Amino acid sequence: MSGDLKIGIAGIGTVGEGVVDLLNKNHEHILKRTGQNLKLVGLSARDRSKKRSFKVNDYLWFDNPCDLASSKEIDVFVELIGGSDGIAKESVEVALTSGKHVVTANKALIASHGMELSKIAESNSSILNFEASVAGGIPIIKLLKESFVGNKISKIYGILNGTSNYILTQMEKTGKSFEDVLSEAQSLGYAESDPSFDINGTDTAHKLAVLTSLMTGLPPNLSSIEVEGIQSISAEDIIFSKKLGFCIKLLGIVSEQNGNYIQRVHPCMVPIKSSISRVDDVNNAIFVEGNFVGPVVLEGLGAGAGPTASSVVSDLIDVSKGKNVLPFGCKLENKEIKLDKDAARLGPWYIRFKVIDEPGVLAEIAAELKNQSVSIESVLQRGRAPGECVSLIMTTHETEEKKFKAAMQQIQKLKALAEPPCVIRIEKLLRN
Repeated sequence: MSGDLKIGIAGIGTVGEGVVDLLNKNHEHILKRTGQNLKLVGLSARDRSKKRSFKVNDYLWFDNPCDLASSKEIDVFVELIGGSDGIAKESVEVALTSGKHVVTANKALIASHGMELSKIAESNSSILNFEASVAGGIPIIKLLKESFVGNKISKIYGILNGTSNYILTQMEKTGKSFEDVLSEAQSLGYAESDPSFDINGTDTAHKLAVLTSLMTGLPPNLSSIEVEGIQSISAEDIIFSKKLGFCIKLLGIVSEQNGNYIQRVHPCMVPIKSSISRVDDVNNAIFVEGNFVGPVVLEGLGAGAGPTASSVVSDLIDVSKGKNVLPFGCKLENKEIKLDKDAARLGPWYIRFKVIDEPGVLAEIAAELKNQSVSIESVLQRGRAPGECVSLIMTTHETEEKKFKAAMQQIQKLKALAEPPCVIRIEKLLRN
């Protein structure tokens, strides 16, 4: 693209300010390295009067993002509003149908409407880039779309949510409860006032849906992902995981299995000596396995103004160069990935029971496990308190998930259980 690339940004929050800051501070550096002049000309946000780190009056202002998206003053529309629908979706559609290019950091939008937005972009010869939608500054999307395009990817897994990783890391380091660490994370700005999407696995699921499409060439489908969060993880689970040689991480996993794609988001116990166990606090890490490149690991900051702005500007530079790669690296097939709850995951489990300490409880639990051919590997109990509630910890040998869940359904009917058991998968798919 010759001349200036004229940019409009909708959504001037943390990331939006980061993009403006990067474009201003690194303007000469970008021009020298790429020969491309990235020129910010227009802005849109809910509150023009809000105090910001730059002068709003230096740019054209649009109260309505859709007016900015259709403006003849811009070549590319940067959507940083957030949310899967509403004005974010509408403004992106307006931009693409107006022949504008779009760069977005909105994983919820791409996960929910990636297929239809891709079609609009293709029919209007527009570029739709979304590197910043997954893992902040880690260039995983470009890697899958371009660098690994000659590989069949069999597996992607990793830590995709910095807030949950921070909470689990701090629980491990301090011994504090989930609730206490969450409160601290909110005070430090690592967690939102409503952290639901982070801690219940939804944010990770959005990102996994995007990665799955890049891996498979199939449309993103959130309903095909089995999702569990970290709300039930207690300080006790952290202590016992250490005793057993593991730490707990919230992982997003997609793998090819007998021609189907299995997608899961849930807490996992991973070996303390594995590389992913050492990815702490707000960092993200993504593991990719290709049939020729083999295993590749990427690690870095998964969120924040700087890393996310870096990915947004990288996408803008690609637009300025006229680099029009299909949004998901290929035309998406009109075929839906479906949730397969009966997928035959074979692996061990960790179980924490809260039971009344009385004779015969362990035997009853063991009998139900045996009935489903689930073999116990180890049993731990912290002290004795006859007649009172105590924690009983078990790990199993490798077992089919369907059989394990059938056993747990029966065990939950036992009168000695004081509360539903906490179950965590022990993952051995991770490379050391």
